[in-house]
Amino acid sequence: MDINEVMRQTAATRHYEARDVENEVLYRVLDNARFAPSGGNRQGWRVVVVKNPDTRKAISDLYQDPWNDYVAKRYGPLENLPPEFREKVIESNNFAAQIFTIPVHLAIWIDMSVVEVTDINAGRPSVVGGGSIFPFVQNFQLAARNEGLGTRITTLLSHREKDVQELLGVPDGFALAAMVMV
Repeated sequence: MDINEVMRQTAATRHYEARDVENEVLYRVLDNARFAPSGGNRQGWRVVVVKNPDTRKAISDLYQDPWNDYVAKRYGPLENLPPEFREKVIESNNFAAQIFTIPVHLAIWIDMSVVEVTDINAGRPSVVGGGSIFPFVQNFQLAARNEGLGTRITTLLSHREKDVQELLGVPDGFALAAMVMV
């Protein structure tokens, strides 16, 4: 595919087919994504590929409270929303409730020893701290789309980072940057 076509077709996927993604395809996508730029060319990302249904269900369970908190904070009580908008929020919630059915979850971690958060003293949340990880995430999503795969990124599980870290056996010193559903 042409890169412009790939970029225009890499939207947040909300509906998934219950089919396996072959390891060879995932390897190819990850191999291409690894050429993303990173601060100091340190490439501190680590990826845990989750295909096991029980682990996907555990991730889905961990996701529900942060999702519900996000919806309540962003939109308020659903009954106060206009009906057509309420349906869109409910559809997104169906995505959240069905995460465990998505065939592949990628937990994308960053080695905090290689991240230089240059705006740490700016008196606001960092906006540059992800500069060494999110180009990799974007490359992954573009490469996956080029293979005919849909993806969706979520960062809500950062609220449950320690639980995800324990579930997946990730050592200390790594931060959960994103989950990408494939």
